[in-house]
Amino acid sequence: MGQFPSFLIRTTAAGGSAAERRRKSMQEYRAESYDVVVVGAGHAGIEAGLAAARLGVKTAVFTINLDWVGNLPCNPSIGGTAKGHLVREIDALGGEMGKAADECFIQSRMLNRGKGPAVHSLRAQIDRRAYAGRMKKTLEQQENLDLRQAELVDLRPKEGGWEVVTRLGAVYSAKTVILATGTFLGGRIYVGEVSYEGGPDGMFAATRLSDAMRRLGLSMRRFKTGTPARVHRGSVDLNKLEVQEGDDPVTPFSFETQRPGPNRAVCHISWTNERTKQVILENLHRSPLYSGKIEGVGPRYCPSIEDKIVRFADKERHQLFIEPCGLETEELYLQGMSSSLPEEVQLQFLRTIPGLEQVQIMRTAYAIEYDCCDPQQLDATLECKKWPGLFGAGQFNGSSGYEEAAAQGLIAGVNAARRVQGKPPFLLDRASSYIGTLIDDLVTKGCSDPYRMMTSRSEYRLVLRQDNADERLTPLGREIGLISDRRWAKFLDKQEKKAQELKRITNTILPPSEELNALLVSHETSPVVTGTRLSDLLRRPQLNYTVLEPVDRERPNLPGEIFEICEVEVKYEGYIKRQKAQIEEMRRLEGKKLPPDLDYRTITGLRLEAQEKLNKIRPRSVGQASRISGVSPADVSVLLIWLAGKGGENHGNHS
Repeated sequence: MGQFPSFLIRTTAAGGSAAERRRKSMQEYRAESYDVVVVGAGHAGIEAGLAAARLGVKTAVFTINLDWVGNLPCNPSIGGTAKGHLVREIDALGGEMGKAADECFIQSRMLNRGKGPAVHSLRAQIDRRAYAGRMKKTLEQQENLDLRQAELVDLRPKEGGWEVVTRLGAVYSAKTVILATGTFLGGRIYVGEVSYEGGPDGMFAATRLSDAMRRLGLSMRRFKTGTPARVHRGSVDLNKLEVQEGDDPVTPFSFETQRPGPNRAVCHISWTNERTKQVILENLHRSPLYSGKIEGVGPRYCPSIEDKIVRFADKERHQLFIEPCGLETEELYLQGMSSSLPEEVQLQFLRTIPGLEQVQIMRTAYAIEYDCCDPQQLDATLECKKWPGLFGAGQFNGSSGYEEAAAQGLIAGVNAARRVQGKPPFLLDRASSYIGTLIDDLVTKGCSDPYRMMTSRSEYRLVLRQDNADERLTPLGREIGLISDRRWAKFLDKQEKKAQELKRITNTILPPSEELNALLVSHETSPVVTGTRLSDLLRRPQLNYTVLEPVDRERPNLPGEIFEICEVEVKYEGYIKRQKAQIEEMRRLEGKKLPPDLDYRTITGLRLEAQEKLNKIRPRSVGQASRISGVSPADVSVLLIWLAGKGGENHGNHS
């Protein structure tokens, strides 16, 4: 053999484990240097890479397969309850998911319209291949960003940053690294008695990077998720199914989208029955979830059909949503039927369902087990406390869902870029956003099963509505540099129009008249005998802008979104004021900063459990400390007294 070039790094094996010998014997060479390296090009990796690159730092995004950038391996949908809020917030900050969803949706619906505005959530069925292609092209065309296909097998700290090593031996230097590995890290597929190493959709797993995590001393855990079968449209009797239409008009995710276009597909609904239940129970012993083969913890709020049958034994039937995967495919997704039962059993129980009697499976349902980290090892910036410059995002942090992943990716990307630039971190608190709630829940409370965002997780949900996401977050997106001049001007114009409309409805007095009182009585609300402000009429639960249109003759021609947000703010003014007062108190406690190097064992009066939890999580503030499980109100009082005394004198302003 000839002499290797000088840029190659040769290493030799000298004992140790098989993994260690493999690592040491691999021929390595020096490759490029980056400011930010993102590991993974799923939804977290996409937002992380785009955010970092758009903030002006040299960024690389690595993925196992370039053909699966932005893949939707489970349900081809974006949004849903609370998840729609996340997409709106990502967009308000300058992220990409909302715009891509608006371009690639095939059906859109606003969920929970019959309930209060706090829980209205947009959900869209997505053409999965169009979405993936659109996201790949966006990454390819982004300035300051390189998109590369490679499996990363090692991660090593070095002075001033990190090194990541590919399976082919390329060593890339990076000032910061973002781990957005999804379900690929140590992935193992389960279908009945069959199991093998693998990632979603027939991809291979990232089997060696977990070893690098453990060498770094990161606390890793094993989680599980699953996905239903995909079936051929031609084998489903759609005439037996309930049709579910989309909304008209369509509400876009992105505040930049002017005309999202029409719905181009319908979904369908069916139900399981006693025969379905019987087939599953007879074969339950063949499910790896119940045979003990799967050790990982599954998602509590998205159970498999086996789990539903067992956990809700008295329930006579379970709903099944049959949803198209795209316009250029015959694949249908069976929402609500996630399973890890054997393939033949899946076919058997699916054929008990009305409309699916002759169904043909195109992709078998499976469960996937994967490695992830304990998110309590991370700061609110999503940076690892033990290893500066190392960030986590998405399912690597113990969450589930495309939207949760994208939200974390955006924040990790922003903070990685700001670390490189020497700028202060970008933080969102619980009162600012669902994104802030999501991250605070993960890093403060941790998670014992894959975390899913829900509106019930926020104590400020009437303030954190999806309709006002831009008002809450676009100024912050502008401040960090992700909102363009054009978009900022549009935002300011919208805020001015909103302010004018609120002023108009407050100052407009409608005199009593036969027309007005007839309208009021027809909507089962009392007539008026004196002049009444338009805003006071809008406060009545029976009335809204649409109902009052015949008597509101001076109404300006404004976008519907402005009328919507004005109506909500008027109707719920008292409740909103109450939540804002609660927010002020929360932020008062958040302003009480705690030193990062404080040894809580030295604070007299703290209970032993509180000392242990506080030393583990190292909260930034008394506010964060108050949300840690095991820290009582009495412990919080002790911290406040400590800060007000000697601690406050020495550390009260420590950030």
